[in-house]
Amino acid sequence: MEKGKLSVNAENIFPIIKKWLYSEHDIFIREIISNSNDAIRKHQKLVNISEAEKEEDGYRITVRLSKKNKTISIEDNGIGMTEDEVRRYINEIAFSGAMDFVNKYKDKSDDKQIIGHFGLGFYSSFMVSEKVEIDTRSYAADAVAVHWESDGEAEFEIGDSDKDTRGTIVTLHIDKDNKEFLEEFKVRELIRKYFSFLPIEIYFENLDEVKKDKKEEAEKQEPKPLNDVSPLWLKKPSECTDEEYKEFYRNTFMDFREPLFWVHINMDYPFNLKGILYFPKLKHEFETMEGQVKLYYNQVFVADNIKEIIPEFLLLLKGTIDCPDLPLNVSRSFLQNDSYVAKISNHINKKVSATLKKLFDNERDNYNKYWDDINPFIKYGCIRDGKFYDKVKDILIFKTIEDTYVTLNEIKGDDDKDNTIYYVSDVNAQSQYIRNFKNIQKTAVILNTLIDSHFISFLESKFGKLKFKRIDSDISDDLKDSGEVDEKSEKMLEELFRKLRGDEKLKVKLQSLKMKDTPAIMTLSEESRRFSDMQKIYGNMFGPAAMPGENTLILNSDNDIIRKIIDIADSKEQEGKRDLIANYVYDLALMAHKPLTPDEMTAFIERSTSLLREYI
Repeated sequence: MEKGKLSVNAENIFPIIKKWLYSEHDIFIREIISNSNDAIRKHQKLVNISEAEKEEDGYRITVRLSKKNKTISIEDNGIGMTEDEVRRYINEIAFSGAMDFVNKYKDKSDDKQIIGHFGLGFYSSFMVSEKVEIDTRSYAADAVAVHWESDGEAEFEIGDSDKDTRGTIVTLHIDKDNKEFLEEFKVRELIRKYFSFLPIEIYFENLDEVKKDKKEEAEKQEPKPLNDVSPLWLKKPSECTDEEYKEFYRNTFMDFREPLFWVHINMDYPFNLKGILYFPKLKHEFETMEGQVKLYYNQVFVADNIKEIIPEFLLLLKGTIDCPDLPLNVSRSFLQNDSYVAKISNHINKKVSATLKKLFDNERDNYNKYWDDINPFIKYGCIRDGKFYDKVKDILIFKTIEDTYVTLNEIKGDDDKDNTIYYVSDVNAQSQYIRNFKNIQKTAVILNTLIDSHFISFLESKFGKLKFKRIDSDISDDLKDSGEVDEKSEKMLEELFRKLRGDEKLKVKLQSLKMKDTPAIMTLSEESRRFSDMQKIYGNMFGPAAMPGENTLILNSDNDIIRKIIDIADSKEQEGKRDLIANYVYDLALMAHKPLTPDEMTAFIERSTSLLREYI
């Protein structure tokens, strides 16, 4: 057995490797199995050019675990190595590659700057091992098996091995700080994480399992691979059934709700890009923040949600993207500025928008049905990506209070005229206002997602004469009647309500309304509401004094209750009755406008009781 040193500087490399990648030290299993996959692919190429004999029993990678012996071994039947190749690829090239990696990244404080870590390769095994062994036999005729080992202290031993088949076995002796990797569930989990779709079958064996008897062994089923070597995204869309798409979604994301629909990306030119993006069925709006798009490199998992490659708004979806042409062992800042990556991102954008447009044109009923689930995604995409907005602006739709769906073009009217679109943010809370609109056959749209406040501001910026107003922000001209308003009565009512409510800034208007049965309506200007929403988002950073505008109480001059208050306004004998009725009118208007506070609810109940006593 020959002994030697890797390098004069080698004593510094292993501690740095262990420390630098500690936050994701499970990456060793990706690197070692990826090397096995590469070795098999090299042998396949040699077979294709008739420089190696065909593998009759099939290619495979086997991962073996022994918690008792504290080892994990990864075996492949790939190209294998000769002794000279071990010296070159392990002692020289692999080691120098690891040194280059460490020198380049050892001072990085944020390891998330690096997407791939493929450059680290074989030496990532020392992140979790106190000793690593290699047993390998080359495909070459009359090749001698080779054994190599190192304990991570910069020294290695190399000699003969008893391996009698082609391929390589890497055995890791797991150190005391990484015992978690000796648990079967953990190893299986990592294989599924990184290699669910590797094109070479991966098998797992637990060497500590005791065989009870020969009968049980005979009845034991043939082992099954842990991975799917032909993921659905490799097939042509025309060859895939709906059930296959749904099953792939269930198995990949462990989500047993059926997706709404999906986008299958399959292109070979001008770059290789394949994948499936799913529009998931949401349980609630907040779930839109829980998307997951898995990025693969030649069917090897790299990372979730890489926004430098996948348009940011698409990360609200769930899916898989495989792009073998990407340079993965570079910084994310490089990816962000790389024109090739931008082309990939633009193609994904184009494919998704084209699918939405096709659905709108050919399956409008389904498009309407999906809208509640997909509209947060589409609105976010419009705000974040101008190209996406240009592609989908004509298929933006709105649900109305009549449960119909209209496009933006249909609801906004002529671009050359001032247009106001009324909207509802809470169907239950704003039910009185909805009823009033329906009574005069005026429509409003429903905008009840978190992103809508941003989205309507975005649309207003696109169309200078377009304005959105919440249904309770103002009295529409269509709701006003032509009756004249007595300014003296209006002034008297304002003074009365300000006194009763203890609010000198309360705005009160007397207005003739078409809804004769409605005594009063509370409004808050759209500007004040949006400013209030912004205050909530940014934690009142502008201070309470910066809050403009207050609620305005609109009193219906054609309502008999309001006329009664005016009639008895100056009567000392009926002052108590007047105040009770006026306060109750205010309560009703406020209740239709927003939920009452505990104190407001208590006062409302007390006034309700007093009114009931009038009829006893």
